[in-house]
Amino acid sequence: MKPNFCRAVVILWAVTLGVGGWFFIKGVTKVGSDGRVEIILAAAERDQILAEMRLLLKAVDGLIRELGAPNPDSKQMEATARAFGMHMAADVEPTIMAKLPLPFKQMGMSIHKDMDALADAIAGHETPQQILQRLASMTARCTACHDMYRIAADRISVDVRHKQ
Repeated sequence: MKPNFCRAVVILWAVTLGVGGWFFIKGVTKVGSDGRVEIILAAAERDQILAEMRLLLKAVDGLIRELGAPNPDSKQMEATARAFGMHMAADVEPTIMAKLPLPFKQMGMSIHKDMDALADAIAGHETPQQILQRLASMTARCTACHDMYRIAADRISVDVRHKQ
């Protein structure tokens, strides 16, 4: 009896790890009507991810505007870039991260890492041209991600909100 129980436990453990790994890589997704991968999130989770994206876009806009100023404030630019680095990424809830497909997570984390590297580059007195090249590399990944993915609200959570 004991060997069968142990075997069953090991099999159950392996299946659980396999299913968990599959969800970690695939996330909660489906193919959308426009051919992009739809990431299915609860409405509040969707709002949180989109708010973070808007904040990142505003940060990039602020950095570009500052670079175009007659006397760019490098301390302010460094602080802006640093605020959107890996420190910001640490606040994402694990339940949301579990629903995101691995390539989406990788692109998002690379943007946060690049914001830290950008802050270091600004502190290291890189030229405005070098900083713009870094920003162009980052925004190219943003547009690639938006071409590949769409954040969709789970229909169940949307239906519940509309009935209230």
